[in-house]
Amino acid sequence: MRDVSGLIKAYDVRGVVPDELDEALARDIGRCFGALIQPAAAIVIGHDMRESGPGLAAAFADGVMSQGIDVIRIGLASTDQLYFASGKLDVPGAMFTASHNPARYNGIKMCYAGAKPVGQDTGLNQIKDWITDGAIPEVAGATPGTARDQDMLTAYAQHLHSLVDISASRHLKVVVDAGNGMGGHTAPAVFKGLPLEIVPMYFELDGSFPNHEANPIEAANVADLRARVVAEKADIGLAFDGDADRCFVIDELGQIVSPSTITALVAARELRREPGSTIIYNCITSRAVPEIVRELGGTPVRTRVGHSFIKAEMARTGAIFGGEHSGHFYFRDFWKADSGMLAALHTLAALGEYDGSLSELLAQYSRYPSSGEINSTVDDPQGVIAQVEKHYTGSEGVTLDHLDGLTVSHDAWWFNLRASNTEPLLRLNVEADDRSTMERVRDEALALITKGATA
Repeated sequence: MRDVSGLIKAYDVRGVVPDELDEALARDIGRCFGALIQPAAAIVIGHDMRESGPGLAAAFADGVMSQGIDVIRIGLASTDQLYFASGKLDVPGAMFTASHNPARYNGIKMCYAGAKPVGQDTGLNQIKDWITDGAIPEVAGATPGTARDQDMLTAYAQHLHSLVDISASRHLKVVVDAGNGMGGHTAPAVFKGLPLEIVPMYFELDGSFPNHEANPIEAANVADLRARVVAEKADIGLAFDGDADRCFVIDELGQIVSPSTITALVAARELRREPGSTIIYNCITSRAVPEIVRELGGTPVRTRVGHSFIKAEMARTGAIFGGEHSGHFYFRDFWKADSGMLAALHTLAALGEYDGSLSELLAQYSRYPSSGEINSTVDDPQGVIAQVEKHYTGSEGVTLDHLDGLTVSHDAWWFNLRASNTEPLLRLNVEADDRSTMERVRDEALALITKGATA
């Protein structure tokens, strides 16, 4: 028996190596996953550039094979490359990554065949129970599976090109910051042969992240990219997180582009391709997104934060596209999975078809000032949320909802406060009709968080 309640989270496994996640536990999780996906014949496994990845992936593979399932090893991969392999080969998958977390972390993102998500209600809770109870099912009479290697990088790049064709684009100068993560592995393959001049930054794979954390949602981690875009007089900058499933954009002025703005841009492109389609957005995405979707004749659907929730809602509604304010972008034609690289190609395609600058192109999709995500470390996140809710309950013109954390809404502003699913943090996002209102609401909410944390 082993307590894994803090390791197996809402939509993945993630923890410090080896204190929380070691090879013995990875092997047991592999055994559990092998039992969960019966009667699958094979599984595809990839890992990012973290030093602990190969050992954990090999141990997990041993556990899977002990349940009579073959293993297809694709080696170094981005998370969306793993999803591609799961979709293309129509087999379950497991990706070893801790995404943007520091070097001491690693984790596992699992999916069923066709890149269908494994979340807390679709398998992770079962795996947690089996391990906690020390009762991992064994497949009776199973002949141990075998392992083989298969390169999926070229096919991945070709598939992305089939979804977004920028071969006829005007020439663009693009600065790409891979953050020493898996973007340094996939970007050369995807951008090769396209009308792009690539200026690479930190393409060397290094799980110790020697230049900056591979978490582009934090402004400090894109400071180098912003300066380089301006210095190079580039048309655009792209930043990827550690496993390259998220993409962030910098315009030609060195300004950070909100992922909500990119969501609106890609939604508009997809709605032109298939008018009347459904677009998914999460509860911390700008109000501009549902407004623009409705204006273009689409149907916006709001959902919780997190890839397993977004993918489930896409499957339920038949949505063509979904975007999250965290920089995750989901595509129906990519097995409903998220792909930072595919979002990057859409943005490059839109810019390549436009005669002006990126900031001019995006002005129509950015309508409201926002705070960006502000993280606070608190001992009792749910207790603090309850205190904030108590403060606003009964306030004139204010509505509250609990789709994901607490969303407090007013005609002129809104904010969401939620506990992270992957880290010990309370996350605040604020948006308003004007900057002074946004700053006032932001400061009021932060003061309430501080008060609640010290009460």
